[in-house]
Amino acid sequence: MRRTSLAALVAASLGLLFFSVNSPCQAEAGVFLVPAKAGAPALFAQSSPSTTPDVIYVPTPQAVVDAMLNGAGVTASDIVYDLGSGDGRIVITAAKKYGARGVGVEIDPALVTKAIENATAAGVSDRVRFLTQNLFTADVREATVVTLYLLQSINERLRPKLVRELKPGARVVSHVFNMGPEWPPDKVLVVERSRILFWTIPDR
Repeated sequence: MRRTSLAALVAASLGLLFFSVNSPCQAEAGVFLVPAKAGAPALFAQSSPSTTPDVIYVPTPQAVVDAMLNGAGVTASDIVYDLGSGDGRIVITAAKKYGARGVGVEIDPALVTKAIENATAAGVSDRVRFLTQNLFTADVREATVVTLYLLQSINERLRPKLVRELKPGARVVSHVFNMGPEWPPDKVLVVERSRILFWTIPDR
């Protein structure tokens, strides 16, 4: 679950979201910057050191959440981190459906409060926790699965951190956006017209 511009929402409703697996895309100040060979729309998300969300919050559809976790092979032995966790639904689902432990990292304190309330209502508050932190500075070393729904450029900036901090065999799942041409996904699913991309951290 992540934030997106109103323009992207309108484009989505009109069925204009077309993209390729390795097509880079950037967006700055509400303007889409799409290379000639790319069709990916720019979805806005929390960025580096900012503590204020840039645009409106949009939750990931539950069907996509389920497919992300199922495709990553989440089990009760996993620790699932969602970077930019919004209302907490990914880690809550991981805990409730699979028995996993979960950590949500979210920059918006109001969303963290909402996520904690949702976890309590779902009966999994003993298995999940939520941190009001910037995703670039969060310690993700214990994660065995990391989920993302971020801007393309943010994924690419996160890639070195994920490869450096996660253990070999850890899985990374991204809704919509890839990690750049240097790290193609192991597999891609399409659920409700949304791409879900999967990677595994390689041996060092």
